[in-house]
Amino acid sequence: MIVVGIDGHKNTHTLVAVDPLGKRLAELTVAARPAGHLKALAWLHGFGPVLIAVEDCRHLTRRFEADLLNSGHAVVRVHTRLMAGARRSARERGKSDPIDAEAVARVALREPDLPKACLDGPSRDIKLLVDHRRTLVAQRTAIGNKLRWFLHELDPELAVASRGLRRLCILDHLAQALIQHHGTLAAIAAELVADCRRLSERINALESKIRRLVTARAPHLLAIHGCGVLGAAVIIGEAADATRFVSKAAFARFNGTAPIPVWSGNKVRVRLNRGGNRTVNHALHMIAVTQVRGDGEGATYFAKQLTAGKTKTEALRLLRRRISDRVYRALLADQTDLGEPCNPLPETPMGLAA
Repeated sequence: MIVVGIDGHKNTHTLVAVDPLGKRLAELTVAARPAGHLKALAWLHGFGPVLIAVEDCRHLTRRFEADLLNSGHAVVRVHTRLMAGARRSARERGKSDPIDAEAVARVALREPDLPKACLDGPSRDIKLLVDHRRTLVAQRTAIGNKLRWFLHELDPELAVASRGLRRLCILDHLAQALIQHHGTLAAIAAELVADCRRLSERINALESKIRRLVTARAPHLLAIHGCGVLGAAVIIGEAADATRFVSKAAFARFNGTAPIPVWSGNKVRVRLNRGGNRTVNHALHMIAVTQVRGDGEGATYFAKQLTAGKTKTEALRLLRRRISDRVYRALLADQTDLGEPCNPLPETPMGLAA
């Protein structure tokens, strides 16, 4: 089985083919343009069935991945941290695009359970909407912070309650109150109020669109106590395709809820995992906090851990890990209901895709 590693950049993609023993067979550099993609596909055709491993930087290789998948190739993604060890163990010193591409291919040889690449679907639409909403919220927060100082300077009686600047009725009231004030400061404050209102309307429209998409796509995920629409949207968008994780443990490693083993000898010890996808980790944390405040299964498990001698922080981490498993099962169930499983890579005796 020949493995082709790809090191992607904005203007070029470098491909290196290696044999099952990791020996470099050939290399090619093409332009990161449609013509270059066609040249790469023709080059790959000369090797027959291959496994293609791409460095996981989708902002640079998304179009190339789509062309490879549409051509029927099996594609896996290699995290950049896995390449460091492969480069250190290589006989060729230094760092270059061919060296990096060869390191990607060698990682794919030794790691049989790398995440599979799939064509973009509704989950990416949700991610784009969530990311866009987060950007608008950050803009509104920055404008609101400046506006509060201006309002205090104009009239301390115009103080706005916490989170009040996201309410359209309060913004309309401020706009009317600022008409009575004159000068440059009042004019700028009025513009900031208008900007806050415009951003709030766009954020509300995005939330409505996200709600419709998530409600139709993830009923099992929304059924989890404490999982709201925005939290579910974050999880769907970041996880992309649940079937790319071989198990609930792999999903836990992805989101950072799986502890890191740090032991040698008879006593098993682990420490907190500060890696993983922190966006999904935060969403799971909010679900855990919501469950602890209620009277359901999560609160019961949390109280049980406290009784066993765990601290609140430790008990919350354990609950977050259990919620990760529940979320993984819900994601799989939702994808099964929608009939959108990602096509698995057929296994060979070496553990590589055919």
